Amino acid sequence: MLMGEIDLWRLFDIIGTLAFAVSGTLVGLSRRMDIFGISVLALATAVGGGMVRDLLVGLTPPMALRDTTNFLLSVGVALSTSFLYQWTELHHMQRRRLLTIFNVSDTIGLAAFTITGALTGVRFGGADSYVLPILLAATTAVGGGMIRDVLAKRMPVVLYAEVYAAASLVGAFVFCALGGTLGIETVSWLAFLLVLLIRFAAIHWNWSLYHPRPPKRHHEEKESLE
Repeated sequence: MLMGEIDLWRLFDIIGTLAFAVSGTLVGLSRRMDIFGISVLALATAVGGGMVRDLLVGLTPPMALRDTTNFLLSVGVALSTSFLYQWTELHHMQRRRLLTIFNVSDTIGLAAFTITGALTGVRFGGADSYVLPILLAATTAVGGGMIRDVLAKRMPVVLYAEVYAAASLVGAFVFCALGGTLGIETVSWLAFLLVLLIRFAAIHWNWSLYHPRPPKRHHEEKESLE
């Protein structure tokens, strides 16, 4: 990467780390974990997807293990959010408001890591490549959240939520399609905002992908046999 691209990648990496650390912390708090468990969940969410991305392109050890910045940021977020939860009115907030904070932080992390994954894909796959940037964008964006949900014994959000991974895929595709025309910095911010827009719209209007379901008559027959 050129120096400008490295700075851009680092900016989105920090944004995504902070945002996903918040979402991981909130899940840990909702599961009544202790501070160690909460910190582990924040770390897994914040660096898990990036570690998988690095392994896919042969970066070993992964960048998260060579630079302690993301570890320190994640633990700092876990500790500070847990402190606020216990000693402020945060724990008295309605579940709906906490869910809103989770959705906002999770969406920002999804969008930011879509860009870091796409930038990494361009570095290793070339400016004309679509497959690698899109694959790495989606892997980075959803990997940490999947690890978080598995550790917390939840069905991974990516498997059932409103348009989630699809938002990352669309953003990554736009990044690849327009990168040569608009330039890396401009298209990075455009794709970032697009992922935010799609995901927030999906949450607000309850958009979802197609869910295969049996015909109603078949469903009723099945119930009658049980």
